[in-house]
Amino acid sequence: MKRKDFIRNSSGILLGSIISTNLMANLNPSSTINMGVIGTGGRGKGIIKLLNNLPGINVIAVCDTLSFRLKEGFDLIRNNKNSKRYKDYRKLLDNKNVDGVIISTPLNTHDKIAVDALDADKHVYCEKTLAKGAAATTRIVNKCKNSNKIFQTGHQYHSSRLYTKLVDMIEDGKVGKITSIEAQWNRNGNWRKPVPDPTLERQINWRMYREYSFGLLAELSSHQIDFANWIIKANPQKALGMGGVNYWKDGRETYDNIKVIYEYPEGLKATFTCLTSNAKDDYKIMVMGDKGTLTIFNNAAWFYPEGEYKPEYGEVDGVSGATTNWSEGKGTPLDIKHLDPTKQALIDFRDSIINNMAPLSGVTTGAKAAYAVDMGIKAMDTGQMIHWDNTNYIL
Repeated sequence: MKRKDFIRNSSGILLGSIISTNLMANLNPSSTINMGVIGTGGRGKGIIKLLNNLPGINVIAVCDTLSFRLKEGFDLIRNNKNSKRYKDYRKLLDNKNVDGVIISTPLNTHDKIAVDALDADKHVYCEKTLAKGAAATTRIVNKCKNSNKIFQTGHQYHSSRLYTKLVDMIEDGKVGKITSIEAQWNRNGNWRKPVPDPTLERQINWRMYREYSFGLLAELSSHQIDFANWIIKANPQKALGMGGVNYWKDGRETYDNIKVIYEYPEGLKATFTCLTSNAKDDYKIMVMGDKGTLTIFNNAAWFYPEGEYKPEYGEVDGVSGATTNWSEGKGTPLDIKHLDPTKQALIDFRDSIINNMAPLSGVTTGAKAAYAVDMGIKAMDTGQMIHWDNTNYIL
């Protein structure tokens, strides 16, 4: 579905005319959306800074279990004179002045907080990956089916106008029939954050530990998996993968390098690689079709049209065979204007609340990516091919 044609998605959020009539009445009289941010680590603090500069949004509450992080987040609020800070997110949800929440906490807490927030009648923006594992993802999906609140998954590239334009190009046939997707998100660094107190190691570096996170596939590759699902209009059917802790021998439990291959309908393969020991080309996605290739970097994209294939028959090493003449098309940069993807995602969340319209990156797209991550983790952990499971992967 093209964004310009989008009116509703199939996220399970049913927003009827009665809800539409009453929605703005549920906001404060100035029609400003009062927002609470749950989780004020690096991501949460970055979101607070963006929210401070968005018209129509007022951050009035923050929450974190770590006192110094809570203070850092609270101090960032532009007008915090009447704002509240909480160490228990349930107290924040009890605040009747809060219209919506941002969930930017460790992955293993997403489902509990999201379900409680919907029960508290709050709109929810839940950072990616939607949840840790199939059961946790399904809890959120099922809760959304019985909620009239806006729910957005924080796959910010789903909001990026660069990506939505590229999706339109793909749907218009620019690359032809997609035959392969190759994606990477490589870094050269240990991915660690400084720890002021050794007892806080697992809480601060939670991405390193299986109790909290699935590591690279969930924290980085999930964005690119979400994009692949989007352009293919399907979820993967099979997954194979390998991962390991082969470089950073520092006690981490999540893999420091991964490679997962998903097979989509009609046999289309999509490969996702993450390294922490080599940053060549950093973030890149190649969407390869029979008419050309879209290559996407962090903030830019190029199109490489396919050239002409002309077989020329002759002698190869004295044996009758074939040589080829390949006239390859030159790459062209695509001039597409767009905002910072996270800023655009937060604008879309605001607008979805105000206009009573389910966001493009909803619970269904978030769940499809989360289930794919679950498949990839199982594939890497077991060394076996993992199939999409309709029994446990509920949409």
